[in-house]
Amino acid sequence: MYDLILKGGRVVDPASGLDGMADVAFADGKVAAVGPDIDPAGAPVRDVTGRIVTPGLIDFHTHVYWGGTSLGVDAERIARRSGTTTFIDAGSAGAGNFPGFRAHVIERVAPRILAYVNISFPGIYGFSKNVMVGECGDMRLVHPHECLAAARDNRDIVVGIKARIGAKAGGMSGMAPLHLALEVADKLDLPVMAHIDNAPPSQKEVIEVLRPGDVLTHCFRPWPNAPIDGKRNVRAEVLAARERGVIFDIGHGQGGFSFDSTRTMFDEGIYPDIISSDVHILCVDGPAHDVLAVMSKFMALGMALGDVVRCVTANPAAALRRPELGSLAVGTPGDATVLELRDEPVEHVDVSGERLRADTRLAASGIVIGGAWWADGDAPA
Repeated sequence: MYDLILKGGRVVDPASGLDGMADVAFADGKVAAVGPDIDPAGAPVRDVTGRIVTPGLIDFHTHVYWGGTSLGVDAERIARRSGTTTFIDAGSAGAGNFPGFRAHVIERVAPRILAYVNISFPGIYGFSKNVMVGECGDMRLVHPHECLAAARDNRDIVVGIKARIGAKAGGMSGMAPLHLALEVADKLDLPVMAHIDNAPPSQKEVIEVLRPGDVLTHCFRPWPNAPIDGKRNVRAEVLAARERGVIFDIGHGQGGFSFDSTRTMFDEGIYPDIISSDVHILCVDGPAHDVLAVMSKFMALGMALGDVVRCVTANPAAALRRPELGSLAVGTPGDATVLELRDEPVEHVDVSGERLRADTRLAASGIVIGGAWWADGDAPA
């Protein structure tokens, strides 16, 4: 009857309101049963006693066009060590190279990859330790008709339009790339993900044009363009965006996450909607590493396990308009992550170099994709 059973674990599935000991059974690529003491009836069994079983982790902000862009990392390598079963690529490819991303990476790897299309035709093409050219710095590359066609032709895997705004990504283009991204997104009824680095423009200008369901990534970034002012007050435009339904995504990366900003936001009762890594070639070995490392940082900052899991399962799935990806309910896609909470000292680092010590961290023990055991965890120390 079943193809695989995960037996004896603590199932943490916020979408289903479940946090307790249970078995999870899979059949025909889907979740078939969740409950105590499921009879294997001859099915393969994985003993996950002492482990945590969650819906397959969704890393909502990544760059996994490996080999086709200079910032891309290998999705399968990151999946094994982090327990990620679904990667959302945040605009690595634009209309000019999206077919290559689809054919050479998305359709060839085991983890699921969905993508935002970059409003800039070549995508993120000049990104390395020694070369940094913002793809929106030359408005000749920002062509809404090309982006619209690429997104429309790939609607099965496209989840939105990406615009990187700021002095680094856009030079003196200001708000123009974001306005064009919003035009394309409106035409297709898709959300926009907005990156903000250094001014110009200001975070205020960017955040005030975002609509309900659009995503502000790097939402807890350090100064400049931090969500807090010099007196450590949450900025009014941030509160207004939160109120109208803009989605707050961490997007740790090399420059997008600050312990200081996060503590202040927490003090005001403001938590992220989504925890993501923004993993790419310059942060894959630190400070971001992967989504599991970022989850551990948020637990070290005081977030409960269940709340952290919600931010990498149910919440991103809802933002993607694919709620079935964030749950272990019967009939949902058969993706699951097996985690271990290890009692061992760890020193976390944010993008400003601040260090935070903790006594526990999460590690990946294994992954189920499509109802089959895909890989054992290989989490780095």
